[in-house]
Amino acid sequence: QLPLVESGGGLVQPGGSLRLTCEGSAGIYSSYSMGWYRQVPGKSRELVGTVSGGGQKRYGESVQGRFTVSRRSVRTVALQMDNLIPEDTAVYYCYVSNNERPLREYWGRGTQVTVSS
Repeated sequence: QLPLVESGGGLVQPGGSLRLTCEGSAGIYSSYSMGWYRQVPGKSRELVGTVSGGGQKRYGESVQGRFTVSRRSVRTVALQMDNLIPEDTAVYYCYVSNNERPLREYWGRGTQVTVSS
């Protein structure tokens, strides 16, 4: 187990911004990838954005140009969400991967983001 604590979710109006933060514990190393996925009821979990240990970033198509993922420290990752739309409403999960074999992936408990007027 690798405890991951998400914060920053909530209710925001369309066009607004939110910032999510995920803090991990000892056991996360600089070579690990950290980032975010999201899920709505009845759908699969989808990529929002991740950043590798080397700083490479990957985003889901639907958030390109609006969301920014950043590695604040070895064990902290943030997600800046701008120009939010109702379709961004979901539970957002912090994600960590060790990027090696055997592959180990860890998930936070999730934080709700609701975009509504």
